[in-house]
Amino acid sequence: MALAVAATLSACAVQGPAKQVDSLAPQQWQAPLPHNGSQADLATWWRGQADGLLVELIESAQAVSPTVASAASRIAQSRSERVAAGAALAPNVDAAGSVSRSNQQSALPMGTTSQAALNASWEIDLFGANRAARDAAQARLESAHAGWHDARVSVAAEVANQYYGLRACEQLLAVARQDAVSRADTAKLTELSAKAGFQSPASLSLARASAADGNSRYIAQRAACDVDVKVLSALTAISEPALRQKLAIATPAVAPSLAIAELPARTLGQRPDVFTAEREVAAASADVGNAQAQRYPRLSLSGSVGVANFRAGGTNTKTDTWTIGPVAISVPVFDAGRRAANVDAANARYDAAVASYRATVRNAVSEVEQALVNLDSTAARAGDAQTSLEGYRANYTAVEDRYKNGMASLFELEDARRTRLAAEQTVINLQRERSAAWVALYRAAGGGWNPATPIAAAAGAQPAPAAAPAVKMAAAPAPSATPVAASQAAAPSQAVAPSPAASPRAALAAN
Repeated sequence: MALAVAATLSACAVQGPAKQVDSLAPQQWQAPLPHNGSQADLATWWRGQADGLLVELIESAQAVSPTVASAASRIAQSRSERVAAGAALAPNVDAAGSVSRSNQQSALPMGTTSQAALNASWEIDLFGANRAARDAAQARLESAHAGWHDARVSVAAEVANQYYGLRACEQLLAVARQDAVSRADTAKLTELSAKAGFQSPASLSLARASAADGNSRYIAQRAACDVDVKVLSALTAISEPALRQKLAIATPAVAPSLAIAELPARTLGQRPDVFTAEREVAAASADVGNAQAQRYPRLSLSGSVGVANFRAGGTNTKTDTWTIGPVAISVPVFDAGRRAANVDAANARYDAAVASYRATVRNAVSEVEQALVNLDSTAARAGDAQTSLEGYRANYTAVEDRYKNGMASLFELEDARRTRLAAEQTVINLQRERSAAWVALYRAAGGGWNPATPIAAAAGAQPAPAAAPAVKMAAAPAPSATPVAASQAAAPSQAVAPSPAASPRAALAAN
């Protein structure tokens, strides 16, 4: 009878506010999309660029990252809390036993009483308080799983950015060394000409100053590369000598292209941080339901089964016992507004979670579109930068020949050298900027994660390809923005291997 009544009343469980809310995401991107690549490439993007060292560095960094380790600990904590919350829906069974010896002022002899029993109690979840607590714990467990993936994607992006920055630094170092050696050669030639009376002392001073400036730039660039190596070593926990050896052997590769879904909702559904914020909304909704249910009566049922034995005067008397009940009900009468205040506080936390979720979506949209704009910009500038470099190189070669033949001044040569150096640095920095934009787009697109991706035991495990979006969209999408033309999506050239880190002054002395 009691169970039938409980089952009937359980249908009256209190419902919290909506667990899914409109993200207010736009219906289309306000930036041009990359033309090439495929959506399935995102999850294994690092492995698709033929740079085994980068994959090794990323996996090593993920294995030692304290951020990833902390996220894994939060999963373990959330899983335990989920088990504890779910246990409240099941009966509790305790075992009890006792032995006593007594003597009464009667003709009966002294006796020993032994008892053993199993006591059970069950709180009937009439208004869904325990179910709401379980749902909140489940949502937070799912949020913790997404947080773990988000930490791995963040570490991968950080390592990739540092790696591409180091490769660009090596290219700039090679350019700086070549420039310093060229300036030193010019200074040597000018010194010989000055001794022969063909150059003025002012020209000799200018040539020496230019050589010193070039050597200073080279030393500064070499120091910057050394710093980048040390940062990468700290991120990956690979010793610096071993890392330098790997860098010297490996062949650098450029960041490959990847595709972004035309619908913002689909891309946002692949971001772990957006899914985390959405799960926090669901957890806050369940917390509201739990707080509301605390204002209603609580019903519990208890019972026990046991055995008792009484021994006196060599005689044993054994009895079996069982009880059902009592059925207890607790009705809140007066708490000075405590339960109502808890409901208000839970509602406030729910509103904050909704606001945070929508802010996360807006930030995600902004990050994706910023990366798309940067990609489009670098693609549009790549052709002009290369044309400029080729022109300045040809100009410098011509001016240098004229200078050696006495038909151009040192000022003309230095001006041509300066413009050529600036053009070379621009091309390299543009390649670095484009790689950074690809990494930013990878990070902004969630790194190929999807809500169905299980947590991986291995540090190097790759997420599965993206699946259905988790972001709620109410309206049908409009046509997407015009994609970048294939001719604009020019990939940067291969990194230039640096020359040995010998001082240009030593090269001059060797001459």
